[in-house]
Amino acid sequence: MVGCSVDVPNRELPKQPTIVSLNPCADAILAEIAAPGQLLAISHYSHAERSASMPLEEARRFAATGGTAEEVLALSPDMVVADTFLAPATRAALEEAGIAIHSIGIAQDLEASLGQIAALGEATGNAQEAARLSSDIASAWASASYEGEPVTALLIQEGDIVPGATSLAHAMMERSGFVSLSAARGLGQGAHLPLERVLADPPDVVIAAGSGRMLDHPVLSQLDGLERFELDSTLLYCGGPTIPRALARLGEIRALIHHPPTPSSEEEGETVASGQNPLLFRGGGMGVVP
Repeated sequence: MVGCSVDVPNRELPKQPTIVSLNPCADAILAEIAAPGQLLAISHYSHAERSASMPLEEARRFAATGGTAEEVLALSPDMVVADTFLAPATRAALEEAGIAIHSIGIAQDLEASLGQIAALGEATGNAQEAARLSSDIASAWASASYEGEPVTALLIQEGDIVPGATSLAHAMMERSGFVSLSAARGLGQGAHLPLERVLADPPDVVIAAGSGRMLDHPVLSQLDGLERFELDSTLLYCGGPTIPRALARLGEIRALIHHPPTPSSEEEGETVASGQNPLLFRGGGMGVVP
């Protein structure tokens, strides 16, 4: 179970305390479950396209802070939600001001993610909304179960890192009908799989969730039959509300494998005229399917 704890100040908290979130994973959850006006600000990460774990239009309904004690104190919240790596000086300043601190860790599986939501709901006085969100996520998980033959996939995240067998990303891949190449090799979360090992025993599919030297290497395009698909990297940073969206995209990818979209007759004609291989153009080989 993911670690969750609340350091309670000497004063009694309101039933629904005002909140400042310094954690992008908590931002996405609190935006779903908090009462109107309760969430005073979220982290600056959620206002940036490459690091947000929630839709930007939703995130920008809330003010954001850079996470400094001065910014938080200016908002006078009853509670701050932060990760377990909150700077000691910031923690001390918030505690001295009598602000409760709710700490959350990294959710590495579905159970931990649902537990994290429940803990936030309890701490913020929004248990009913938290239960609704958890129910929606659990339903999406149940619906995503793939009964067909699994295919071997290499998920490559930003910086060429791969998911391990104990990660939420791996669990979602399995649920969606994939065998994770990196997990099968015994690699841990955040490990690097050398390109040479990929070429020696290539997967059926590469799922690119970010950018890196391996993904840009031209030798990958020379592997016969290897299909490549894109997955928004922000869907893998957190659990919570991103889980249904990540499962939906993985399901789309699984359905497209060996069945690429057929281009229109006009596109087909342009492709043949240009001398390109129509199969590569349509997503076979290393053609990117959006």
